[in-house]
Amino acid sequence: MPDELIDIYDENNKSLGTSKMRSEAHKKGLWHRAAHVWVYNSEGKILFQLRSNKKKYYPNTWVPSSAGRHIISGEDEIGTAIRELEEEIGLNVTKDELSFFGIMQEDRVYQGMINKEFHYIYFLQFNEDIANLKLQKEEVEKVKFFSIDEIDKALEANPEKYLIEKDYWRKVSRRIRKKLK
Repeated sequence: MPDELIDIYDENNKSLGTSKMRSEAHKKGLWHRAAHVWVYNSEGKILFQLRSNKKKYYPNTWVPSSAGRHIISGEDEIGTAIRELEEEIGLNVTKDELSFFGIMQEDRVYQGMINKEFHYIYFLQFNEDIANLKLQKEEVEKVKFFSIDEIDKALEANPEKYLIEKDYWRKVSRRIRKKLK
């Protein structure tokens, strides 16, 4: 993953008017933004991607459809969401197809990285065949739709295989269930 220039924010998500390389932001624990997109279908299943075994952080781990994508300097949140969907899984969408869920804050340390992010979260309903998606092999091994119940059980039995916090998952899965009613 190339090091990219990202904008820096304070703990209240206010711009500090400065940019740093992503590696420096993680080393120093500087607040920055990321875009997450949760793709779901009309059956209530959610698309997850299996991270490539070549990834430095969390190889061979299931993650939401397109998650944790850093917003590079000068790019907006929805633009990042759209770009990453296309790059990682070959899904071309417009901003009108995405619905905004909200912003969640993450402040944790893992594998020597201090991650302080504001996650801009979007939803996309997608009912086409995922076999037609073009996966970015450096990032994604495969994609699969999982039911909400399958993920609930997997997070209890094998949480190390999924890169998602349970509280975050519960908030998102509740909203997706509501969207399908």
